[in-house]
Amino acid sequence: MNRKLIFLDVDGTFTAPGGYEPPGSAVRAVKRARELGHKVFLCSGRNYGMLSPLHKYGFDGGIASCGGYVYAGDKVLYDCPLTADQQDKLITLMTNEGVFLSIEGRDNAYSDERARKFLEQSDTRNYYLLSMIEAVWIGLGPKPMSEYDGCPLYKVVFTCSSVDQIAPAKAALGDELQFIVHNFSEPDCYFGEIINRKFDKGRAVRIVADALDFDMADTIGFGDSNIDIEMIEAVGTSVCMENGSDFLKERSDLICPPTFEDGIEWAFRELGLI
Repeated sequence: MNRKLIFLDVDGTFTAPGGYEPPGSAVRAVKRARELGHKVFLCSGRNYGMLSPLHKYGFDGGIASCGGYVYAGDKVLYDCPLTADQQDKLITLMTNEGVFLSIEGRDNAYSDERARKFLEQSDTRNYYLLSMIEAVWIGLGPKPMSEYDGCPLYKVVFTCSSVDQIAPAKAALGDELQFIVHNFSEPDCYFGEIINRKFDKGRAVRIVADALDFDMADTIGFGDSNIDIEMIEAVGTSVCMENGSDFLKERSDLICPPTFEDGIEWAFRELGLI
């Protein structure tokens, strides 16, 4: 059997958004694939600290913070936090415009608790938007922003009522940082992420493949949202969850059922991994 290098997005793919408990079928699939000699990595926007609870399900490593921190076992393959100047400018410019932030270091995240007011409008918002806001500000267990200790940051998540609020920061730092507004945002509630242009999930996949001596043709990536596009375009075989974005489905080789309908296990069988 030709060994494969498999990358699994987490929120909406391996678990529910903000969840830490994958379905048993996904755990079985990962375990069996590794028993057969395949390598399986997490590939997520979550930071290392938020991925750590998933290590117990058996993974060979992970891509954290959308590619800003990459590891195989105990070995760090790539580590690229924002510079102190970048994060100071970003936090100042966004805060001055009234944007609510969740900032992510390697091990901890810190969120502006005032953003919970957005949750009070849950009856007017789509499920995916609400679940992602709940995940970042509540479900993933961030600390209050007042406890931020100045640690280096890898990613910033934001929510605001108007895209105009992110314009000053984008004008000042847009050449260095990506300002991604997610497609499931709504007119009065924009949800997005700010990531260093030096990395993305696709480049991180190549770092892992090089380190483990895999041909890119033997890599497989699973995702569900537009933030996964670089990974989907980089891997040899791409899989999008049925609950994923239409944009990603159109660019993927295979569409599988949602994870809680045993989609991961189904796709692993379909691809001959188990």
